[in-house]
Amino acid sequence: MPTTNTQHDDIWQDDFILLMDQLSHADRKSTPKVGTSPKELIYSENKLKLFRYQALDIKQKKTPILITYALVNRPFIVDLEPKRSLVLRLLEHGYPVYLIDWGYPDSSDCFTSLNDYINGYLYRSVQKVKRHSKKKKIDLLGICQGGVFSLCYSALHPSDIRKLVTLVTPVDFHAEGNTLNLWTNGLNVNTLANDTCNISGKLIGQLFKTLKPFQLNREKYRQVKHLISKKENLDTFLRMENWLNSGPDLTAVAAREFLTDFYQQNRLHKKTLTINGSPVQLENIKCPVLNLYATKDHIVPPESTRALGAQIKPKLYQEHALNGGHIGAFTSLKTQAKLIETLTNWLG
Repeated sequence: MPTTNTQHDDIWQDDFILLMDQLSHADRKSTPKVGTSPKELIYSENKLKLFRYQALDIKQKKTPILITYALVNRPFIVDLEPKRSLVLRLLEHGYPVYLIDWGYPDSSDCFTSLNDYINGYLYRSVQKVKRHSKKKKIDLLGICQGGVFSLCYSALHPSDIRKLVTLVTPVDFHAEGNTLNLWTNGLNVNTLANDTCNISGKLIGQLFKTLKPFQLNREKYRQVKHLISKKENLDTFLRMENWLNSGPDLTAVAAREFLTDFYQQNRLHKKTLTINGSPVQLENIKCPVLNLYATKDHIVPPESTRALGAQIKPKLYQEHALNGGHIGAFTSLKTQAKLIETLTNWLG
């Protein structure tokens, strides 16, 4: 006989109750920690913090890597846990690793613009890394929106960057399969402002869940037997839940500019983008560029990322596919080895 909706509901409820029972055990004293790789704060400005990770006791590479992540989520996803840490894998290969944490904006930041982020915070972070490492140029690794910022920065300040890596980074925001573009088309970001005049991180989190409503809401609780079979499985699940539910607010001005200029008007791809009056032409990037895209990315489809190849000089450009989704591209155990192999071979 066919399974009824009521039976589906009962199965889901049983699984969810089983999960709650596991979480309430007396021996689970606290949620597992995230971002545990040792690091030191070397610079701060307003909400921004710039960290330098502690080097391992191995021969060090000459050029430091600065990782910049998106504004919409917390950067500890690159150091989620030891087995799923992009940071730790880079440290194991001797790379000096730095990370920008954009922090949690509040009402005092509502007028912070994209120019403030790219020509302000990111610029000063790059200069700090250069001074701290005593290098004239550094390598920049941008992920998702952080990759967009890195592209803009490298086009505006080409003399600072030795090599640029973009990971799951949108370039053509109107590419086929870009569901976020359909959602944001015609949207007035001013209607989304909260009491701080910014855009709620919780609201943005719900938006991303609507892109895969079944898998990202109800279905993930249907793997409870797998989760509770090993403590490490449940700990990984809880770390991901922590990350998914800790997104910062977006500053009102920067959110409006990003929505309008990138999603709605696609100015980066159309070569009409300006920041603080300066044109952002990706063809002005002078350094080698490695573009990594995820084959199963539902947030930044491959067509959106691969559009970068048409704007970078062919002799400077390489791209590689990673078999995974938007986050799995650098957290999946299966994909991580391929990612690190590609990165280390290219960075040198």
